[in-house]
Amino acid sequence: MAGLFDRQAEAYADSRPKYPSEWYSKIAALTPNRTLAWDVGTGNGQAAIGVAEHYEQVIATDVSKDQLKHATPHPKVHYVHTPFSMSKEELASLVGGEGSVDLITVAEAVHWFDHPTFYSLANHVLKKPGGVIVVWGYKNCTVDPAFDRVMERFRNSSAAYLHPNNHYLSDYYSSLPFPFESIGVGSEGNPLMLELPVEYSFDGLLKWISTWSVVPLAKASGVDLLNEDMVKEFESAWGGSNLTRTVINKAFMIAGKPKI
Repeated sequence: MAGLFDRQAEAYADSRPKYPSEWYSKIAALTPNRTLAWDVGTGNGQAAIGVAEHYEQVIATDVSKDQLKHATPHPKVHYVHTPFSMSKEELASLVGGEGSVDLITVAEAVHWFDHPTFYSLANHVLKKPGGVIVVWGYKNCTVDPAFDRVMERFRNSSAAYLHPNNHYLSDYYSSLPFPFESIGVGSEGNPLMLELPVEYSFDGLLKWISTWSVVPLAKASGVDLLNEDMVKEFESAWGGSNLTRTVINKAFMIAGKPKI
């Protein structure tokens, strides 16, 4: 799915929600050591930067070169392009080998992964004991009843173009495979529910929506989901193009440790 986000890389970097700093503090408290973290599917590095506030080194990887071109530099974050052709052994070596990683994070990306392959690799490189993997996502933004009704119509009009893997987001990762031992922050079938508030201008909102995977998927079928009429509907419900408003996303998180 890397190519799905390549053309949107700049907009993605500018408009995707930033995760609250307290999330990273709570995540860091889950690991006894804070030497090495691996942020997988890092995109523009937004999660890697947050993790770096608590760990000595973060290796941030992505299959998309275009996304990495827009990643935020940080002295403790090492960005690496990991093409699909890279073997499991090469990936393991990249992060230091077996039992080398204190924390693995995957922000708004694990639903795209080959789960058996990724989880096998994660289990291999996590420290035992002490290593932790944390995955999270978000879905279904709300503003107020008037805006939410327009957004619901947009979702309904776009449903036919969703990628099959999107169902993991739709059920808040409740059906996501997660073969790790629970450590009290969600579990397989029972994610921890959170809120992710974001301040957006109207232009920022549109830019963010344009990065949703369904938009380029629909466009590939000749359908412009963000056509002029749809934009006007959003603008009216927003209250005007000059307003900045708070958007609340439903977020969900699961953390675990290797089963020994």
